Amino acid sequence: MNITLNQIFSLIGRLDDTPGDDVPRERFRTFLKENVTEIGKVRDYIEECLRGKGEQYNRALQDLVNYIGVFLGFEVRYGRYQGTVNEVGYDGLWISPSGLTIVVEVKTTEAYTIKTATLTGYVDKLISEHQIADWDNALGLYVIGKPDPDVRQLENSIIAEKRTNQLRILSVNSLLILAEIMNEYEVRHNDILTILKPHKPQIDPLVDVLSRVVGQKEVEELEEVDSTPEVEKSDNDVNYWLAPVKADDEWTAEEFVQYLVGKDKIFAFGERTPGRKHMKAGDWICFYAAANGIVAHARLKTPPERKPDKRVKEPENYPWLVTFDEVKLYIDNPVVIDSVLRSKLDAFSDKSPDTPWAWFVQSTHKLSENDFSLLTRS
Repeated sequence: MNITLNQIFSLIGRLDDTPGDDVPRERFRTFLKENVTEIGKVRDYIEECLRGKGEQYNRALQDLVNYIGVFLGFEVRYGRYQGTVNEVGYDGLWISPSGLTIVVEVKTTEAYTIKTATLTGYVDKLISEHQIADWDNALGLYVIGKPDPDVRQLENSIIAEKRTNQLRILSVNSLLILAEIMNEYEVRHNDILTILKPHKPQIDPLVDVLSRVVGQKEVEELEEVDSTPEVEKSDNDVNYWLAPVKADDEWTAEEFVQYLVGKDKIFAFGERTPGRKHMKAGDWICFYAAANGIVAHARLKTPPERKPDKRVKEPENYPWLVTFDEVKLYIDNPVVIDSVLRSKLDAFSDKSPDTPWAWFVQSTHKLSENDFSLLTRS
């Protein structure tokens, strides 16, 4: 069912805390339960929330984040959109069969100061009301829609207050990846609990390792199919590639693309980047920014050469440099990889477009000419 959030909003009405069973809030949650059975579709709706602006999108994001908890094996209790004096103002309660209760707080961005006392206060209140046994059986989880690499206030507060055993931070993208991994691989609910309780407040690095392993496995399977020697290819044949770009502690993914690809006309790969050895001058490559879409494409002027460049972050880890002779940026008008587009891609010819699709954008890999054209509006 290809229906956008805007279309859903027009059918169900304004999301609010009005009590009752036949109210917009409950109609939206029922729609998700009955119609959105694939985590890939949840990702589509969440990315639509993050691109949109306004109260409706923020409230839908809260419900969608809670809905991910269902895919992870939790019993989910949805919270209020707005706090009130008479009720605990959590965004969601995720109850595990193990006895752990996760109290969820959803934040669209980190642009505003987040006070940890609010979330810990919710947990304390739930303990006093005997809804949670104690802090040993509780965890506070911040889910961030658009993490800002320049803002470390929340993480610094958790560390300074010595609450790393009580509070965690997770981007919504990483939360989706966890659900996709659990859906596709032999990962159980208890494995998810282990991931959610590391020794540091930031969970993203651990999830990133898992996602890259999963992504590389899928890409290797695609490349095995692609490498079938039906017709011998010459060196003059053009190859097409997709490369994911991720944020770090200083730059967003879009800034990496703007400055490296757009301004300097370069990009760099690691020793183990899939496909690197097969890239050559004349090939085309497009760049995916997480939770945004394809934001640029370029033609290789040179193949990857081992030339560590100081313009690249951590050049010792990304020493293989390519240069470009043609570059096109569309950071403000990205190509969104939604289910409609995925249904047209060769890479999904044997897959439902609503199944988990993070594998497609987790690792560098080869594309068909048709897929490259669709992903770059060429």
